[in-house]
Amino acid sequence: MKKILTVLVFLISFSLFAQQTVVNSAPEVKTKAGILRGVTEGDVSVFKGIPFAAPPVGEFRWRPPQPVKPWEGVRDASKYGPNCAQGGWGAAPGTISEGSSEDCLYLNLWTPAGSKQGAKLPVMVWIHGGGFTGGSGQNSGDAFAKNGVILVSVNYRLGRLGHFAFPALSKEHPEEPKGSYAFMDQIAALQWVKENIAAFGGNPDNVTIFGFSAGGVSVHSLLSIPAAKGLFHKAIGESSGGRDGVLTGRPINKENTDALYPVSAETIGINFAKKHGIEGTDAAALAKLRALKVEEIVDGGQETDGQGGPRIYSGPILDGKFVVETSESAYKAGRQAKVPLMIGNCSAEIGGAFVSTSTTKEALFAQFGDLEAAAKAAFDPEGDKEFAEVQTKLNTDWVWGEPARFTAKSFVAAGEPAFLYQFGYVPAAMRERARYGAGHGSEVSYVFGSLNSRRGATEPTPEEKKLAQIMNSYWTNFAKTGNPNGDGLPVWPQYNPQSEEMLDVELDGKVIGKKDPRKARFDVIEKAFKSREKIQTRGGI
Repeated sequence: MKKILTVLVFLISFSLFAQQTVVNSAPEVKTKAGILRGVTEGDVSVFKGIPFAAPPVGEFRWRPPQPVKPWEGVRDASKYGPNCAQGGWGAAPGTISEGSSEDCLYLNLWTPAGSKQGAKLPVMVWIHGGGFTGGSGQNSGDAFAKNGVILVSVNYRLGRLGHFAFPALSKEHPEEPKGSYAFMDQIAALQWVKENIAAFGGNPDNVTIFGFSAGGVSVHSLLSIPAAKGLFHKAIGESSGGRDGVLTGRPINKENTDALYPVSAETIGINFAKKHGIEGTDAAALAKLRALKVEEIVDGGQETDGQGGPRIYSGPILDGKFVVETSESAYKAGRQAKVPLMIGNCSAEIGGAFVSTSTTKEALFAQFGDLEAAAKAAFDPEGDKEFAEVQTKLNTDWVWGEPARFTAKSFVAAGEPAFLYQFGYVPAAMRERARYGAGHGSEVSYVFGSLNSRRGATEPTPEEKKLAQIMNSYWTNFAKTGNPNGDGLPVWPQYNPQSEEMLDVELDGKVIGKKDPRKARFDVIEKAFKSREKIQTRGGI
């Protein structure tokens, strides 16, 4: 009898274990549109390829995102959905990258395994970079979930599918917003989070948006777009800018109103139509544009019609109704969302003629006019720096560094806490190549804990793993409390315009709060922005 009981106990225990294993390996969550089945991998449950809007195809090309059609039964959420249609680097016209599609409005979600409704976990929504023409939401959120935060990554329409204007399109459905469909997609994803995240254990009243590069520009836009109000509660901008002139809003139908954006988005749309043999600006012309194959719309990611030809891609659009103003304008007037802010950039973002087309130090400094001497003193105090270094630092400070400080100042003035950082770590093996500091996007792999995907990746050292833990902890702490600081972390000073302290991740990986060493350079740039059209000779980048 004892043996029978032992066997029964074993069988019952095994059965319960098997049941639990099955449940844990394929968790199911009921959303507004239907049931999703994800995958549990260790301590993290993952749900991929979740539709947050209907496919933006056919008649819905260049329309705001439409509601998801509910589904019957259980939807598999174990695989990523397609990336948004894009050309990829060096793509030939008439092609799109493998795995990309016009049907692409999907998001992905990582949550601590076993999270239930009512857990009220903080939520972070990642907006990827890629110049608004590439990229995807296929980032691993494991590090965030292991730190007690739900990570949501989103796709949004790219290139001419994400930002487009045309006279007939502006007249069609006058009640709908126009122009920046990418931002509409991001807002739709945030609305999905608000309506559904509680079912995954998340707190819809504690949502942090964060993004890198174009994703960071998106963060600035969401901070000033009225339709995004109330959908998030904290914001992080990584290499995001904050001032006008860098992917910040081309007028939809006005010519020569902005020195950096002299050509309107509608004119650019007409240029694109003409390239494809479509004449006129009426509804018939728009119907022909909608009939183009997605590969023709992407057009290999080309921004001009041939070398030196007319522009055929607008970038973000200022329509005056949906995107009502640029972020710089909003910040100066204190009209941005009142939320805690974390913002910063890498120490040597990008080289070359990114801001100015000048080919020598002398010509570059001369563009500063009456600030020429101050610019020399700030960027080349001994007169011995290579032009390439001066150029790199100017690009970095002009597009990302000083605008980050400007943004932090505006949030402090509005009564919100701000935290400013610079990421300068370069792996030892990369320092000969990255001579001036950390390049664009260097911090992302540390924030996400995905060190094997970082540039020049070698086997991560213990010190690099520790730095990744520190970076992810700062980000998740901020999502939890609005303050990145926590036990065991180097103190990150809250930004104060008087003391101007920031967090510096130095070249060797040392993390330290200190007075901003870039102040002199930033001060010159701040004054120079009154003449930005003379210095930023590449126009609206």
